[in-house]
Amino acid sequence: MDAGLIAHARLRPDQIALRLGDDSRTYAELDDRARRVSHALHAVGVRRGDRVAIMVPNSIEFFEAAHGAGRLGAVAVPVNMHFKADEAGWIVADSGAKAVVVAAPLQPALDGVPDVARLVVGDGYEEALASAPGGEVDPVDVIGDGWPTSMAYTSGTTGRPKGVAIGEDDFRRRADGVAAGGQRWGLGPDDVHLAVGPLYHSGPAYWAQMHLALGATVVVMARWDAEEALALIERHRVTSTHMVPANFQRILALPAATRDRYDLSSLKLILHAAAPCPVPLKRAFMDFVGPEKVWEYYGASEGGGTVISPQEWLEHPGSVGKPFPGNEFAILDDEGNVLPAGEVGTVWVNPAASSFEYHNDAAKTAASHRERFFTVGDAGYLDEDGYLYLTDRKSDMVITGGVNVYPREIEECLLGHDEIVDCAVLGIPDDEWGEVIYALVQPTAGSTLDEDGVIAYVRDHMADYKRPRIVELVAELPRDPNGKVRKPKLREAYLARRA
Repeated sequence: MDAGLIAHARLRPDQIALRLGDDSRTYAELDDRARRVSHALHAVGVRRGDRVAIMVPNSIEFFEAAHGAGRLGAVAVPVNMHFKADEAGWIVADSGAKAVVVAAPLQPALDGVPDVARLVVGDGYEEALASAPGGEVDPVDVIGDGWPTSMAYTSGTTGRPKGVAIGEDDFRRRADGVAAGGQRWGLGPDDVHLAVGPLYHSGPAYWAQMHLALGATVVVMARWDAEEALALIERHRVTSTHMVPANFQRILALPAATRDRYDLSSLKLILHAAAPCPVPLKRAFMDFVGPEKVWEYYGASEGGGTVISPQEWLEHPGSVGKPFPGNEFAILDDEGNVLPAGEVGTVWVNPAASSFEYHNDAAKTAASHRERFFTVGDAGYLDEDGYLYLTDRKSDMVITGGVNVYPREIEECLLGHDEIVDCAVLGIPDDEWGEVIYALVQPTAGSTLDEDGVIAYVRDHMADYKRPRIVELVAELPRDPNGKVRKPKLREAYLARRA
């Protein structure tokens, strides 16, 4: 199969590979600039197997840096552009990065990182590329097909994030392997993909790279804006996009007249993952865009995954589907026993691709594996038909009065209220109950809903022990750019205020 940047630069040199605003790169231009980046990285000592940290906003330069590293057989390490010095410095140091590609305004986040070569976008970057050989000159023989490999750092619910190092035979290391994944979705060189999420996150980056492996066009949003996303879909006749539930919520929050202004008929595939999607929210979004377009999958940077079609989801609402071909899922209790259908336990995955290890953490790697299976700590169950349902992160489970409560169940209930836009439920330490349930709730504009009304609604729909004992109404729920709520940080903030 002809796949990847180098192949498509030869096959379709004038095809637009990337668009961002008024800027664009053809496949020939992107290939040439990636080649020049590889020269610049090679000049500062980057070699096969080395790691190159990339800390830039959503940009064309992100892809140039990743593919430049890939030509050398180096591993790209995306770094969250919002990280401060302690956070970014940890990842650069822990990864052992030989070089960093960083946007000029983000350099202060690397002030505590010594002895790492920098290629600074916005300060000498263009000059470095201009001085590098172009054309067919490579600094060394291109490693394999030049496809970039990434080591994503997990967000982590406790402790420092850890790098997920994938195996040498993982299909994500090959352009044809990534392209084959796109072909299974019916994607090809005529598609146009809208990248709405942060490229430092493995989900949005993977789907964008999949389209480049196929020779398609990727339209990149510099930052998320709901109406702008609809406008870009219409303007560029976008055929696919990858979102998270928070994107759905923001689009549906637009006035109906605004949403209906845009022609979305070119869309044929909307994929979503990364965070649990409440059933009412997904139903509403499917009604807006057309139910046949919305597919869901579940996976992790570590590997494995499930998928569910729109029709299957309508028959099994709330499920994240059945395993991708070659993957196997099992639900185990804390002693490692297989649980029957309908019983909640820890979700374990036997992946089709090679397994992984956590960089510099053999203990965490061992703890997450059980023979051929691994877990990232999600809790869930399989139904009688083999469909997987996630109940929560195991670490998010609340034990109140000795009873296990899964916050996601309460969140699903709250989002059934006509005057609730968004919510997050978590446990707060309590001397009497061990933990009590704390709910942050974002009401609709103009709502008269109060804290007592929230509690009463849950009591009307769920067992009394699941009702929140603490409710806080907020103007907007704090989600990170991945669409996730970091519950440990919300818990810390609440406890700091209480103290």
